Amino acid sequence: MATVPTADVSTKDQLSLAYTPGVAEVCEAIAADPTLTRHYTWVPNTVAIVTDGTAVLGLGDIGPAAAMPVMEGKAVLFKQFGGVDGVPICLATTDVEEIIETVVRLAPSFGGINLEDISAPRCFEIEDRLKEALDIPVFHDDQHGTAVVTLAALVNALKLTGRNAESTRVVISGAGAAGVAIAKILLAAGIKDLVVTDRKGVVSSDRHDLTTSKKALAELTADLTGRSGTLADAFAGADVYIGVSGGTVPEEVVATMADDAIIFAMANPIPEVHPDVAHRHARVVATGRSDFPNQINNVLAFPGIFRGAFDVHASSITEGMKVAAADALAALVGDELSEDFVIPSPFDPRVGPAVAAAVAAAARRDGVARA
Repeated sequence: MATVPTADVSTKDQLSLAYTPGVAEVCEAIAADPTLTRHYTWVPNTVAIVTDGTAVLGLGDIGPAAAMPVMEGKAVLFKQFGGVDGVPICLATTDVEEIIETVVRLAPSFGGINLEDISAPRCFEIEDRLKEALDIPVFHDDQHGTAVVTLAALVNALKLTGRNAESTRVVISGAGAAGVAIAKILLAAGIKDLVVTDRKGVVSSDRHDLTTSKKALAELTADLTGRSGTLADAFAGADVYIGVSGGTVPEEVVATMADDAIIFAMANPIPEVHPDVAHRHARVVATGRSDFPNQINNVLAFPGIFRGAFDVHASSITEGMKVAAADALAALVGDELSEDFVIPSPFDPRVGPAVAAAVAAAARRDGVARA
């Protein structure tokens, strides 16, 4: 990573424009009208990539210093696939109040905030409160990037297997950051019969051990259909399984799913259901790994989402913008749709522009665009 100038500074005149005395005119203009930062600074194209290092990849709580390489990698992907300038910020605190206060104080320097690798359930409160406090996009990628790409792949998998959203039974294992966000975006996209499971079974209100976030999740999902019980109970007859939990699902449980099942086993490095096992019982299989077909990879989503939000100076990223991003991704597969190709490659040059255009249009529809 490096900071690269976009203008030449090799003469006295150029230096006087880049710094004193010329820069003072820009400062005075922005002081009189702060919205001019959109035109005269890098703020509107810059995202803060913020972590506390508590949930880094599959490594867990490794702290802010060890998280830096991941944040730097994220910045590279933002630039490569979305033309967005990312600044890694690794915070030496895990206190919710301190994280929120710090990000709010840093926010004037950025066009958006990408929260990264912050453990659940703290991540939910941090994101919600920052969204309330700030008038720029706040996006927890571990939640929403995963959810967008999952929905895109599922749209095509449902098409391939002749299903519609309203009548499809979905099981999600994992009630953490990704699982909750996937559940919410699937509901927004029209899925009606959905349950989420954790280590103790279906997240439903008949349990007395639920956290506040899980109680809210139960009301949106299992409670609506009256489902409860174990993971095995949830699997029986299900059309779709989405795994974001780690751990292994026994093959005899997988075998109870409906015909032409859809399995997205996305834990890394070991999927909940190995693809070889999944293919014995499912028609469409996806993972989080690059060495199998149909990789559910966040890089398909977050660069284009921020690009589209920045292009219209959006004040937030709405559920409609996320669904639009997923629909745009799904549409890129087109006539090439097959069991081994339900989601485009990150290296498809159409991905970033298509997602950005869809997100920008949705921002205008949702009333959050400011340009």
